[in-house]
Amino acid sequence: MGPNGIEKKRPNFLIIVADDLGFSDCSCFGSEIQTPNIDALAADAAGGLRFTSFHVAAACSPTRSMLMTGTDHHIAGLGQLSEYVRNSPAHQGQPGHEGYLNDRVVALPQLLQDGGYHTVMSGKWHLGLKLEHRPQLRGFDKSFALLPGCANHFGYEPNYADPINEPPRFFETAVTALHMQDSEYVLKLPDDFYSSDFYVSKMIDFLSERNEQEKDKPFFAYLPFSAPHWPLQAPKKSMEKYKGIYSDGPDTLRLQRLQNLKKLGLVPQDVVPHKVVTSEGEPAAWNDMSGLERAKSARSMEAFAGMVDRMDENIGRVMDYLKSIGEYDNTYILFMSDNGAEGASYEAQPIIGDEVMKHIDEYYDNSLENIGRKDSFVWYGVRWAQAATAPSRLYKMFSTQGGCRVPLVVKPGRIGGLAAGGRVSDAFCTVMDIVPTILELAGLNHPGEVYQGRPIAPLRGSSWAPYLGAISNCKAGDKKLKSTQIHDDTVVTGWEICGSAAIRRGDYKITYVPYPKGPQRWELFNIIDDPGEVHDMSLELPELFKEMLELWEVYKKDVGVVGLAEELQVAGKSNSAIDEFDDTGKWIRFMGGREVPAQLVGKVP
Repeated sequence: MGPNGIEKKRPNFLIIVADDLGFSDCSCFGSEIQTPNIDALAADAAGGLRFTSFHVAAACSPTRSMLMTGTDHHIAGLGQLSEYVRNSPAHQGQPGHEGYLNDRVVALPQLLQDGGYHTVMSGKWHLGLKLEHRPQLRGFDKSFALLPGCANHFGYEPNYADPINEPPRFFETAVTALHMQDSEYVLKLPDDFYSSDFYVSKMIDFLSERNEQEKDKPFFAYLPFSAPHWPLQAPKKSMEKYKGIYSDGPDTLRLQRLQNLKKLGLVPQDVVPHKVVTSEGEPAAWNDMSGLERAKSARSMEAFAGMVDRMDENIGRVMDYLKSIGEYDNTYILFMSDNGAEGASYEAQPIIGDEVMKHIDEYYDNSLENIGRKDSFVWYGVRWAQAATAPSRLYKMFSTQGGCRVPLVVKPGRIGGLAAGGRVSDAFCTVMDIVPTILELAGLNHPGEVYQGRPIAPLRGSSWAPYLGAISNCKAGDKKLKSTQIHDDTVVTGWEICGSAAIRRGDYKITYVPYPKGPQRWELFNIIDDPGEVHDMSLELPELFKEMLELWEVYKKDVGVVGLAEELQVAGKSNSAIDEFDDTGKWIRFMGGREVPAQLVGKVP
């Protein structure tokens, strides 16, 4: 209750997720890419905050499962990307690796819906392809969801010569823009579809179409973009403003970004960045490329920049709408990335590389002039990715800082206090903290270990509400912003993805990076003094190193990690066979009755 017994209005929440956005890819984090709307959230007079030590899983759906549940992704059903499990017998049939949100968890929108919130989402789901795994059954009143992990951003798909056996396995879950609205598969997208534009239009539609009863409720809105995940595609207008900006190559960009991060006070002035790591077959150094190779590489980066620019433009549309209906001030807005920048260079991968490039050559036009268009299919590779994650080590799919530390911007609701915007927090926090934070701010409780009669995993995150209250009167540069923490130094946090792992407690972190990107052994770092994970202290501090390794074994058993890379290589066969027609990845382009070939009718999920 507020003053004079008047009931205080509960806040709204808007969570915005970018897909594969690197730490320095927004201008308020040092980028040359123009993101004025994200910057405005960081500068908002209600106390806009940039977090420099916000951590996620090192891959898309694992992070999204943690965001939805407040617990570890190995528990929630996304122990690994479902696309990875398809090709990893060691993980198939293992608990917590189902490839969708399992029954061991309750999702945040379910709890908010139970607590009187109107819940809507528009964008990438990646938490299950089948009807029984749809967002609607996880608490969303209205939803428009991209079901797979990525897709053509214009909804384009080639006409395959052999539609049953094409495309190759890599492309099966990377092209088809399979969407579901509420409980129905979407059979056709508009001719002018572009992912970021359409998701925001749907979000605004959902909010504007609320009836009077729904308008009386506070809302929870989830806006997960599929940009800037590859294939790198953007409207021409969004790309043109970046023409020529990247002609000096990724090493130059990396130095510029580092300088900008230092100027903004987002990394230490004396930080030692990790060196750029590449493997055989991956993009060559800039000066070793031909002129055409450099031009195409720079154009791919222009497409990436155009995607981020367009995403920001659409975020501005949502902000303008909330202001127009008088709800902006009462809305907590969080903007984050789901993992570090994507550094994969698929052309260099053994076994699949030749097949991938052959298919692209046959069905796509990656000429210089066409890069970024609907019928192009490009990614930007390891060097551009490490320009975006610097000073950190590596990128997406590694449990290093480059894979797990991402940008987070928080615009609080106007809850009083004297804070101004432009604040920076170095407090360590994780994506698992978001569920308890929102529940506390909404005046709701998590059910603990039982929900509607079934056992569920408890929360592993902690609420930021006390922290936000403690710094509510702090202005940018206030020393209290540096000294106030969210988690104390005894809290242990673990990570593992694709056999790369880490454990952090206080200032120290052990990291395991498989060959060929790392030594395939555990290393110990003081992550505060050495955020680049450059100086291995395992021999200097053997007792601490041993203690951290013991903590890893506890975490591994507690959440159900299958194994490290060296263990996976000898893990043997799957615990269960996957029926060909239960492999939703294989038949994604036919799901929901979308032009099913006669011989597959009745067999496709």
